[in-house]
Amino acid sequence: MAEEQTGQERTEPPTERRKEEARKKGQVPRSRELNTMLSLLITGVGLWVLGGSLVDDLFAITISGFSVDRAAAFDAEQLPVRFMHMASATLLALAPLFAVTVVAALAGPLLMGGWSFSVQAMAFKLEKLDPVKGLGRVFSLKGLAELAKALIKFLLLMAVAYLMIMAFERDILTLSALTPGEASSRVVSMLVIALIVLSSAMVLIVMFDVPFELWNFNKQLRMTRQEVRDEMKETDGRPEVKQRIRNLQREVSQRRMMQDVPTADVVITNPTHVSIALSYADGAGAPRVVAKGRDLLALQIRTIATEHDVPLYEAPPLARALYASTEVGDEIPGDLYLAVARVLAYLFQLRRSRPTDYVPRPTDLDVPENYQHLMDEEPGDGDD
Repeated sequence: MAEEQTGQERTEPPTERRKEEARKKGQVPRSRELNTMLSLLITGVGLWVLGGSLVDDLFAITISGFSVDRAAAFDAEQLPVRFMHMASATLLALAPLFAVTVVAALAGPLLMGGWSFSVQAMAFKLEKLDPVKGLGRVFSLKGLAELAKALIKFLLLMAVAYLMIMAFERDILTLSALTPGEASSRVVSMLVIALIVLSSAMVLIVMFDVPFELWNFNKQLRMTRQEVRDEMKETDGRPEVKQRIRNLQREVSQRRMMQDVPTADVVITNPTHVSIALSYADGAGAPRVVAKGRDLLALQIRTIATEHDVPLYEAPPLARALYASTEVGDEIPGDLYLAVARVLAYLFQLRRSRPTDYVPRPTDLDVPENYQHLMDEEPGDGDD
Protein backbone atom coordinates (compact mmCIF):
# COMPACT_ATOMS: atom_id res chain seq x y z
CA MET A 1 0.00 0.00 0.00
CA ALA A 2 1.05 3.56 -0.65
CA GLU A 3 0.77 4.42 3.04
CA GLU A 4 3.29 1.73 3.93
CA GLN A 5 5.72 2.68 1.15
CA THR A 6 5.73 6.46 1.49
CA GLY A 7 4.21 7.09 4.90
CA GLN A 8 1.58 9.30 3.27
CA GLU A 9 -2.15 8.89 3.69
CA ARG A 10 -4.57 8.56 0.80
CA THR A 11 -6.28 11.93 1.11
CA GLU A 12 -6.61 12.97 -2.55
CA PRO A 13 -9.63 12.00 -4.70
CA PRO A 14 -8.85 9.65 -7.61
CA THR A 15 -7.97 11.25 -10.93
CA GLU A 16 -9.65 10.30 -14.20
CA ARG A 17 -6.54 8.37 -15.19
CA ARG A 18 -6.66 6.39 -11.94
CA LYS A 19 -10.33 5.55 -12.56
CA GLU A 20 -9.56 4.50 -16.13
CA GLU A 21 -6.75 2.22 -14.96
CA ALA A 22 -9.08 0.70 -12.36
CA ARG A 23 -11.72 0.07 -15.06
CA LYS A 24 -9.13 -1.76 -17.20
CA LYS A 25 -8.52 -4.01 -14.19
CA GLY A 26 -12.25 -4.66 -13.83
CA GLN A 27 -12.66 -2.40 -10.80
CA VAL A 28 -15.94 -0.52 -11.19
CA PRO A 29 -18.60 0.44 -8.63
CA ARG A 30 -21.27 -2.22 -8.31
CA SER A 31 -24.40 -2.65 -6.18
CA ARG A 32 -25.78 -6.17 -5.82
CA GLU A 33 -28.94 -4.79 -4.27
CA LEU A 34 -29.56 -2.56 -7.30
CA ASN A 35 -29.08 -5.53 -9.61
CA THR A 36 -31.46 -7.68 -7.56
CA MET A 37 -34.10 -4.96 -7.35
CA LEU A 38 -34.03 -4.26 -11.10
CA SER A 39 -34.10 -7.99 -11.91
CA LEU A 40 -37.20 -8.52 -9.77
CA LEU A 41 -38.92 -5.40 -11.05
CA ILE A 42 -38.23 -5.88 -14.77
CA THR A 43 -38.99 -9.61 -14.61
CA GLY A 44 -42.26 -8.85 -12.80
CA VAL A 45 -43.28 -6.28 -15.40
CA GLY A 46 -42.31 -8.67 -18.19
CA LEU A 47 -44.33 -11.47 -16.63
CA TRP A 48 -47.29 -9.08 -16.27
CA VAL A 49 -47.13 -8.22 -19.98
CA LEU A 50 -46.34 -11.72 -21.27
CA GLY A 51 -48.08 -13.76 -18.58
CA GLY A 52 -51.40 -14.28 -20.44
CA SER A 53 -49.88 -15.60 -23.65
CA LEU A 54 -47.27 -17.58 -21.72
CA VAL A 55 -49.92 -19.41 -19.67
CA ASP A 56 -51.96 -20.17 -22.80
CA ASP A 57 -48.91 -21.52 -24.66
CA LEU A 58 -47.71 -23.69 -21.75
CA PHE A 59 -51.25 -24.96 -21.13
CA ALA A 60 -51.61 -25.90 -24.81
CA ILE A 61 -48.20 -27.63 -24.78
CA THR A 62 -49.16 -29.61 -21.66
CA ILE A 63 -52.49 -30.75 -23.15
CA SER A 64 -50.76 -31.70 -26.40
CA GLY A 65 -48.07 -33.60 -24.52
CA PHE A 66 -50.52 -35.73 -22.57
CA SER A 67 -52.89 -36.28 -25.48
CA VAL A 68 -51.20 -39.42 -26.80
CA ASP A 69 -53.01 -42.36 -28.36
CA ARG A 70 -52.29 -45.88 -27.20
CA ALA A 71 -50.19 -46.84 -30.21
CA ALA A 72 -47.89 -43.83 -29.89
CA ALA A 73 -47.53 -44.35 -26.14
CA PHE A 74 -46.06 -47.80 -26.69
CA ASP A 75 -43.91 -46.75 -29.65
CA ALA A 76 -40.33 -46.36 -28.36
CA GLU A 77 -39.31 -44.36 -31.42
CA GLN A 78 -42.07 -41.77 -31.08
CA LEU A 79 -41.54 -40.86 -27.44
CA PRO A 80 -38.10 -39.14 -27.85
CA VAL A 81 -39.39 -37.23 -30.87
CA ARG A 82 -42.50 -36.13 -29.01
CA PHE A 83 -40.40 -35.14 -25.98
CA MET A 84 -38.04 -33.01 -28.12
CA HIS A 85 -41.04 -31.35 -29.76
CA MET A 86 -42.50 -30.44 -26.35
CA ALA A 87 -39.13 -29.19 -25.05
CA SER A 88 -38.51 -26.96 -28.09
CA ALA A 89 -42.07 -25.59 -27.94
CA THR A 90 -41.64 -24.85 -24.22
CA LEU A 91 -38.33 -23.06 -24.76
CA LEU A 92 -39.86 -21.05 -27.60
CA ALA A 93 -42.76 -20.01 -25.37
CA LEU A 94 -40.40 -19.03 -22.54
CA ALA A 95 -37.92 -17.21 -24.83
CA PRO A 96 -39.55 -13.73 -24.46
CA LEU A 97 -39.48 -14.05 -20.66
CA PHE A 98 -35.86 -15.22 -20.79
CA ALA A 99 -35.00 -12.18 -22.94
CA VAL A 100 -36.64 -9.87 -20.40
CA THR A 101 -34.67 -11.57 -17.62
CA VAL A 102 -31.38 -11.04 -19.51
CA VAL A 103 -32.24 -7.34 -20.00
CA ALA A 104 -32.98 -7.10 -16.28
CA ALA A 105 -29.60 -8.67 -15.44
CA LEU A 106 -27.76 -6.18 -17.70
CA ALA A 107 -29.67 -3.08 -16.57
CA GLY A 108 -28.08 -2.85 -13.11
CA PRO A 109 -24.42 -2.83 -14.23
CA LEU A 110 -25.28 -0.37 -17.02
CA LEU A 111 -26.84 2.12 -14.58
CA MET A 112 -23.99 1.92 -12.07
CA GLY A 113 -20.43 1.72 -13.31
CA GLY A 114 -21.31 0.73 -16.87
CA TRP A 115 -20.46 -2.51 -18.61
CA SER A 116 -16.86 -3.57 -18.16
CA PHE A 117 -14.95 -6.54 -19.55
CA SER A 118 -11.44 -7.06 -18.23
CA VAL A 119 -9.10 -9.94 -18.96
CA GLN A 120 -7.00 -8.92 -15.94
CA ALA A 121 -9.96 -9.44 -13.62
CA MET A 122 -10.41 -12.98 -14.99
CA ALA A 123 -6.76 -13.92 -14.44
CA PHE A 124 -5.94 -16.35 -11.64
CA LYS A 125 -4.40 -14.70 -8.57
CA LEU A 126 -2.83 -16.87 -5.90
CA GLU A 127 -3.36 -14.21 -3.24
CA LYS A 128 -7.11 -14.79 -3.47
CA LEU A 129 -6.51 -18.19 -1.85
CA ASP A 130 -4.74 -16.63 1.14
CA PRO A 131 -6.96 -17.41 4.18
CA VAL A 132 -5.50 -14.52 6.21
CA LYS A 133 -6.42 -11.99 3.56
CA GLY A 134 -9.77 -13.71 3.15
CA LEU A 135 -10.54 -13.24 6.85
CA GLY A 136 -9.36 -9.66 6.56
CA ARG A 137 -11.89 -9.04 3.81
CA VAL A 138 -14.66 -10.69 5.84
CA PHE A 139 -14.03 -8.54 8.91
CA SER A 140 -13.31 -5.33 6.97
CA LEU A 141 -15.67 -2.38 6.84
CA LYS A 142 -17.02 -3.57 3.50
CA GLY A 143 -17.48 -7.11 4.83
CA LEU A 144 -19.39 -5.90 7.88
CA ALA A 145 -21.49 -3.63 5.68
CA GLU A 146 -22.32 -6.58 3.40
CA LEU A 147 -23.32 -8.64 6.45
CA ALA A 148 -25.54 -5.83 7.73
CA LYS A 149 -27.17 -5.42 4.31
CA ALA A 150 -27.76 -9.19 4.05
CA LEU A 151 -29.47 -9.29 7.47
CA ILE A 152 -31.59 -6.23 6.73
CA LYS A 153 -32.54 -7.61 3.32
CA PHE A 154 -33.44 -10.99 4.80
CA LEU A 155 -35.62 -9.49 7.52
CA LEU A 156 -37.30 -7.03 5.14
CA LEU A 157 -38.06 -9.61 2.47
CA MET A 158 -39.28 -12.13 5.04
CA ALA A 159 -41.65 -9.54 6.49
CA VAL A 160 -42.95 -8.58 3.02
CA ALA A 161 -43.31 -12.25 2.02
CA TYR A 162 -45.25 -13.02 5.21
CA LEU A 163 -47.62 -10.10 4.60
CA MET A 164 -48.16 -11.19 1.00
CA ILE A 165 -48.88 -14.78 2.01
CA MET A 166 -51.45 -13.48 4.47
CA ALA A 167 -52.94 -11.28 1.76
CA PHE A 168 -53.06 -14.15 -0.78
CA GLU A 169 -54.21 -16.79 1.72
CA ARG A 170 -57.79 -16.91 0.43
CA ASP A 171 -56.66 -17.00 -3.21
CA ILE A 172 -54.17 -19.82 -2.50
CA LEU A 173 -56.80 -21.92 -0.75
CA THR A 174 -59.30 -21.53 -3.60
CA LEU A 175 -56.85 -22.59 -6.32
CA SER A 176 -57.94 -26.23 -6.05
CA ALA A 177 -61.52 -25.25 -6.90
CA LEU A 178 -60.52 -23.60 -10.17
CA THR A 179 -59.93 -25.12 -13.56
CA PRO A 180 -56.27 -25.64 -14.54
CA GLY A 181 -56.33 -22.65 -16.88
CA GLU A 182 -57.90 -20.34 -14.31
CA ALA A 183 -55.55 -21.59 -11.59
CA SER A 184 -52.51 -20.97 -13.80
CA SER A 185 -53.64 -17.42 -14.58
CA ARG A 186 -54.26 -16.75 -10.88
CA VAL A 187 -50.78 -18.06 -9.93
CA VAL A 188 -49.12 -15.86 -12.58
CA SER A 189 -51.05 -12.81 -11.31
CA MET A 190 -49.96 -13.48 -7.71
CA LEU A 191 -46.38 -14.03 -8.86
CA VAL A 192 -46.36 -10.71 -10.75
CA ILE A 193 -47.67 -8.84 -7.71
CA ALA A 194 -45.12 -10.60 -5.48
CA LEU A 195 -42.17 -9.65 -7.71
CA ILE A 196 -43.24 -6.01 -8.00
CA VAL A 197 -43.91 -5.67 -4.26
CA LEU A 198 -40.61 -7.33 -3.32
CA SER A 199 -38.66 -5.11 -5.75
CA SER A 200 -40.43 -2.03 -4.35
CA ALA A 201 -39.48 -3.08 -0.83
CA MET A 202 -35.84 -3.38 -1.91
CA VAL A 203 -35.82 0.28 -3.00
CA LEU A 204 -35.22 1.16 0.67
CA ILE A 205 -32.04 -0.94 0.68
CA VAL A 206 -30.90 0.39 -2.70
CA MET A 207 -31.24 4.00 -1.50
CA PHE A 208 -28.54 3.31 1.10
CA ASP A 209 -26.47 0.74 -0.80
CA VAL A 210 -25.76 2.72 -3.98
CA PRO A 211 -24.29 5.81 -2.20
CA PHE A 212 -22.27 3.52 0.09
CA GLU A 213 -20.80 1.56 -2.83
CA LEU A 214 -19.86 4.75 -4.68
CA TRP A 215 -18.23 6.18 -1.55
CA ASN A 216 -16.36 2.96 -0.85
CA PHE A 217 -15.17 2.68 -4.46
CA ASN A 218 -13.77 6.24 -4.44
CA LYS A 219 -12.23 5.58 -1.01
CA GLN A 220 -10.36 2.54 -2.34
CA LEU A 221 -9.01 4.56 -5.28
CA ARG A 222 -7.86 7.54 -3.22
CA MET A 223 -4.30 8.66 -3.89
CA THR A 224 -1.46 10.15 -1.90
CA ARG A 225 -0.21 13.60 -2.81
CA GLN A 226 3.01 12.06 -4.11
CA GLU A 227 1.02 9.78 -6.45
CA VAL A 228 -0.89 12.79 -7.78
CA ARG A 229 2.35 14.69 -8.41
CA ASP A 230 3.94 11.68 -10.12
CA GLU A 231 0.90 11.23 -12.34
CA MET A 232 0.93 14.90 -13.31
CA LYS A 233 4.59 14.60 -14.28
CA GLU A 234 3.86 11.53 -16.40
CA THR A 235 0.80 13.08 -18.01
CA ASP A 236 1.89 16.67 -18.58
CA GLY A 237 5.65 16.22 -18.60
CA ARG A 238 8.24 17.58 -16.20
CA PRO A 239 8.13 21.37 -15.63
CA GLU A 240 11.69 21.89 -16.81
CA VAL A 241 10.98 20.01 -20.04
CA LYS A 242 7.82 22.04 -20.65
CA GLN A 243 9.75 25.26 -20.00
CA ARG A 244 12.44 24.19 -22.44
CA ILE A 245 9.81 23.49 -25.10
CA ARG A 246 8.21 26.88 -24.53
CA ASN A 247 11.62 28.56 -24.84
CA LEU A 248 12.32 26.76 -28.11
CA GLN A 249 8.90 27.74 -29.47
CA ARG A 250 9.52 31.35 -28.46
CA GLU A 251 12.92 31.34 -30.18
CA VAL A 252 11.45 29.93 -33.39
CA SER A 253 8.68 32.54 -33.31
CA GLN A 254 11.17 35.36 -32.75
CA ARG A 255 13.41 34.19 -35.60
CA ARG A 256 10.43 34.09 -37.94
CA MET A 257 9.39 37.53 -36.72
CA MET A 258 12.87 38.97 -37.32
CA GLN A 259 12.80 37.66 -40.88
CA ASP A 260 9.71 39.82 -41.52
CA VAL A 261 11.21 43.06 -40.17
CA PRO A 262 12.84 43.99 -43.56
CA THR A 263 9.36 43.89 -45.16
CA ALA A 264 8.03 46.57 -42.80
CA ASP A 265 7.25 50.12 -43.93
CA VAL A 266 8.02 51.70 -40.55
CA VAL A 267 9.21 50.81 -37.05
CA ILE A 268 7.55 52.93 -34.38
CA THR A 269 9.70 53.20 -31.25
CA ASN A 270 9.46 54.36 -27.65
CA PRO A 271 12.38 55.28 -28.41
CA THR A 272 14.52 52.47 -26.95
CA HIS A 273 12.31 50.20 -24.85
CA VAL A 274 9.55 49.30 -27.34
CA SER A 275 9.60 48.71 -31.10
CA ILE A 276 6.62 47.95 -33.36
CA ALA A 277 7.23 47.10 -37.03
CA LEU A 278 4.25 47.84 -39.31
CA SER A 279 3.62 46.88 -42.90
CA TYR A 280 1.02 48.42 -45.18
CA ALA A 281 0.00 47.48 -48.70
CA ASP A 282 -2.53 49.40 -50.81
CA GLY A 283 -5.90 47.65 -50.88
CA ALA A 284 -4.92 45.21 -48.11
CA GLY A 285 -6.88 46.89 -45.34
CA ALA A 286 -5.30 48.38 -42.22
CA PRO A 287 -1.56 48.27 -41.50
CA ARG A 288 -0.46 44.99 -39.97
CA VAL A 289 2.04 44.26 -37.16
CA VAL A 290 4.91 42.16 -38.49
CA ALA A 291 7.14 42.35 -35.40
CA LYS A 292 7.06 43.71 -31.86
CA GLY A 293 9.42 43.60 -28.93
CA ARG A 294 10.66 45.24 -25.77
CA ASP A 295 14.12 46.01 -24.44
CA LEU A 296 16.70 43.68 -26.06
CA LEU A 297 14.21 42.41 -28.64
CA ALA A 298 13.27 46.00 -29.47
CA LEU A 299 16.94 46.77 -30.05
CA GLN A 300 17.26 43.81 -32.42
CA ILE A 301 14.23 45.00 -34.39
CA ARG A 302 15.70 48.50 -34.72
CA THR A 303 19.09 47.09 -35.75
CA ILE A 304 17.61 44.93 -38.51
CA ALA A 305 15.37 47.78 -39.65
CA THR A 306 18.38 50.12 -39.91
CA GLU A 307 20.36 47.52 -41.87
CA HIS A 308 17.51 47.23 -44.42
CA ASP A 309 16.70 50.96 -44.63
CA VAL A 310 13.36 50.61 -42.84
CA PRO A 311 12.59 54.03 -41.34
CA LEU A 312 12.36 54.42 -37.55
CA TYR A 313 9.76 56.77 -36.14
CA GLU A 314 9.84 57.84 -32.50
CA ALA A 315 6.31 58.14 -31.03
CA PRO A 316 6.28 56.85 -27.41
CA PRO A 317 2.51 56.98 -26.65
CA LEU A 318 1.60 55.43 -30.02
CA ALA A 319 4.30 52.75 -29.70
CA ARG A 320 3.13 51.76 -26.22
CA ALA A 321 -0.55 51.69 -27.28
CA LEU A 322 0.24 49.49 -30.30
CA TYR A 323 2.43 47.18 -28.21
CA ALA A 324 -0.26 46.74 -25.54
CA SER A 325 -3.21 46.21 -27.90
CA THR A 326 -1.85 44.04 -30.74
CA GLU A 327 -0.02 40.80 -31.42
CA VAL A 328 2.23 39.86 -34.31
CA GLY A 329 0.08 39.34 -37.40
CA ASP A 330 -2.80 41.52 -36.17
CA GLU A 331 -4.15 44.55 -37.97
CA ILE A 332 -3.90 47.73 -35.92
CA PRO A 333 -7.06 48.80 -34.04
CA GLY A 334 -9.40 51.11 -35.90
CA ASP A 335 -9.09 53.96 -33.41
CA LEU A 336 -5.29 54.02 -33.90
CA TYR A 337 -5.53 53.98 -37.68
CA LEU A 338 -5.58 57.77 -38.04
CA ALA A 339 -2.40 58.25 -36.00
CA VAL A 340 -0.58 55.49 -37.91
CA ALA A 341 -1.87 56.85 -41.23
CA ARG A 342 -0.33 60.25 -40.46
CA VAL A 343 3.01 58.60 -39.72
CA LEU A 344 2.89 56.60 -42.96
CA ALA A 345 1.83 59.66 -44.95
CA TYR A 346 4.72 61.64 -43.50
CA LEU A 347 7.21 58.89 -44.42
CA PHE A 348 5.82 58.50 -47.94
CA GLN A 349 6.04 62.28 -48.48
CA LEU A 350 9.56 62.27 -47.08
CA ARG A 351 10.54 59.49 -49.45
CA ARG A 352 9.21 61.35 -52.52
CA SER A 353 10.55 64.79 -51.55
CA ARG A 354 13.79 66.35 -52.72
CA PRO A 355 16.60 67.03 -50.26
CA THR A 356 15.74 70.75 -50.27
CA ASP A 357 12.02 70.20 -49.58
CA TYR A 358 10.65 70.66 -46.10
CA VAL A 359 8.15 68.01 -44.90
CA PRO A 360 6.54 68.92 -41.58
CA ARG A 361 6.58 66.15 -38.96
CA PRO A 362 3.08 65.33 -37.63
CA THR A 363 2.55 66.57 -34.10
CA ASP A 364 -1.08 65.51 -33.42
CA LEU A 365 -0.62 61.74 -32.91
CA ASP A 366 -3.15 61.60 -30.11
CA VAL A 367 -3.80 58.19 -28.52
CA PRO A 368 -7.40 57.58 -27.32
CA GLU A 369 -7.92 57.56 -23.56
CA ASN A 370 -9.21 53.97 -23.58
CA TYR A 371 -5.61 52.78 -24.18
CA GLN A 372 -4.32 54.45 -21.05
CA HIS A 373 -5.01 51.47 -18.76
CA LEU A 374 -3.22 49.12 -21.18
CA MET A 375 -0.24 51.44 -21.40
CA ASP A 376 -0.07 51.70 -17.59
CA GLU A 377 0.28 47.90 -17.35
CA GLU A 378 3.54 48.03 -19.33
CA PRO A 379 6.80 48.58 -17.41
CA GLY A 380 8.05 52.14 -17.28
CA ASP A 381 10.41 53.13 -20.04
CA GLY A 382 11.54 56.53 -18.89
CA ASP A 383 9.46 58.44 -21.45
CA ASP A 384 8.39 61.16 -19.05
